[in-house]
Amino acid sequence: MKFLAGQTVGIDLGTTYSAIAQLTKEGNPISLLNADGRNITPSVVLLGDDGQVVVGPSFERISQESPDHIVEAIKRQMGNKEFFVVYQNKKLSSEFISALILKKLKQDGEKAIGPITNAVITVPYYFNDVRRKATQDAGRIAGLNVVDIINEPTAATLAYAWMKGELGRSDLKQESKTILVYDLGGGTFDVTVVRYTPTQFRVLATDGDVMLGGIDWTKRITDHVAEQFYRKFSDDPREDAEAIRNFTVECEDAKRALSTKTQVPLSVYFHGKTLTLQLTRKDFERMTSDLLQRTRDTTELVMQQAGVEPGSLDEVVLVGGSTYMPSVEQMLLEVCQRTPSRELRPEEAVAQGAAIHAAILEARENRGIEGLSALVSARLRTVQTSDVNSHSLGVKVTNPDDRTRKMNHIMIPRNSTIPFSVSQRFVTNSSNQKTIHLYILEGDATDPDACTQIGDFQIVGLPANLPANSPVEVTYSYDSNGRIHAVAKELTGNRVATTEIVRNSGLTDQGVNNFELLAKDYQVE
Repeated sequence: MKFLAGQTVGIDLGTTYSAIAQLTKEGNPISLLNADGRNITPSVVLLGDDGQVVVGPSFERISQESPDHIVEAIKRQMGNKEFFVVYQNKKLSSEFISALILKKLKQDGEKAIGPITNAVITVPYYFNDVRRKATQDAGRIAGLNVVDIINEPTAATLAYAWMKGELGRSDLKQESKTILVYDLGGGTFDVTVVRYTPTQFRVLATDGDVMLGGIDWTKRITDHVAEQFYRKFSDDPREDAEAIRNFTVECEDAKRALSTKTQVPLSVYFHGKTLTLQLTRKDFERMTSDLLQRTRDTTELVMQQAGVEPGSLDEVVLVGGSTYMPSVEQMLLEVCQRTPSRELRPEEAVAQGAAIHAAILEARENRGIEGLSALVSARLRTVQTSDVNSHSLGVKVTNPDDRTRKMNHIMIPRNSTIPFSVSQRFVTNSSNQKTIHLYILEGDATDPDACTQIGDFQIVGLPANLPANSPVEVTYSYDSNGRIHAVAKELTGNRVATTEIVRNSGLTDQGVNNFELLAKDYQVE
């Protein structure tokens, strides 16, 4: 993607909070403040009766609106074709709702730095191709030229190494460091092991969960308090959407307070009745222990896949607002045998890393960043990155153990360093086949129905009387830009078919254009 005239930023499009940042002329990544003077904006969208859209509304404003006018945690719906919100007789997709958040960030950021055109937007490592395309489309709908989609742990690593004065320094000794990035945000979780030198960094292994984050910890408290309320008053607040939303706000505040206090008072009100109780950190950690264990299991698995022994890491970096919970730090100390670093601001690091990545891309294009010092420009051009794929790529084939069923045969396993290419031979299923239809699957499951089909293509015009079990060579390649290429060659008649997957799922170009026009009709505040 080419850069256009205008300012370039990095954006962390988060589940509960979002942030926007830019690299200054002095080479410092800074967060751009929103209209409220804050460096993070709640990823909450209020669709008002009067056509007014409010991003990050106050609790007071929310309490005056119907619950079905409030859209939260939209990131968890990215790429979900079945999800939509009906507003003013229009079906709004997850891409469109996310675009409203991006539009607000862009709008506020422009008050500080002028017209914003280009953006790098971050996603969890474990976002599949469909979710990444949806994020890219959201940026386009918001009026942004999305020059890249970058993984959140990669962005955090860039921020960490850059701000320590290590990244892009060819004058420093090229010693490698191995760090673990533990990213627990409001709605998604990633853990990644990265090895870097002053001029290169590469991801060794990654894994995560797009349906695990701080809101799940809050929900445990909310469910607990609602149950206590029901037991005392025989009146269930969980049956009232507005009541449970108010309960959730109080429980979220209590959760945050427990990061610094061992006990907090909690009061909730419903139908003229008030429940007051004391919530201890010990009780909170007990009722959420299984959630923390899920992140522990993933952390241990990624360390194993990266070939990293406990105690051998140079640093454990915390990213995401949910890492303020003391239990997270204690768990990582046990697993990694190293006290986690809090050098980065967990809620800002990802956006700031995205801004650094954007500046690196600009420098590589030799576009030049106005006013940037020659020293900083040289540092940016020096950085070389190497990534891995977060999901396996496979091809649908006949199961050799049960020829009535199909299976996903993995060609490129996840955590393979990209670019990557592999060729394998298969055979035709029957005599006199006229075509060979290949389906490209994304996912690790053996069952094709449990994977995501991201593309398909055919070899046609096969030789007459082609016998069964004739050889077919299939080549999959993953280029450095994340594009997937597939080639199939029928070796008897040398018939070849190729395809390239360029995030063609989700919204069509026309769909994006339509939503882009619609977004201009909405005034976002």
